[in-house]
Amino acid sequence: MQKLKQKTGIQIDLISSQKMDELTTMEKIRMILDGVRSDKIVILETGLSPDEESKLIEVTMSEINPDGFTGIEIETHLPSTPSGSAFINKLMGRRTPSKLTVIGPANRIETLHKDEKLITTFISQS
Repeated sequence: MQKLKQKTGIQIDLISSQKMDELTTMEKIRMILDGVRSDKIVILETGLSPDEESKLIEVTMSEINPDGFTGIEIETHLPSTPSGSAFINKLMGRRTPSKLTVIGPANRIETLHKDEKLITTFISQS
């Protein structure tokens, strides 16, 4: 077996909508929190539903403790749709554009700018 070199830097997990669709709400939350607790940045292609996001925050708050876990920082980029187009897309059977969600350790990720087209984030090494 080939030994891998230890790399320094920040790991980013990009999780597809297909993977998220296979998981229950608690499996999604556990996968996200396990990644963040391992100092990874987790990017979800489709984000979470409002109920899932609330549950993620609830579980995160229950896991914050003196062992060094400071919680999560979460930013969601929602697609901008012209007024009424979401209804027409649903009526015509078109899939609405998905949202993108970035989640990371609260002590390592800082949102510098957010608008309807861009999320700018600074990620510290430690």
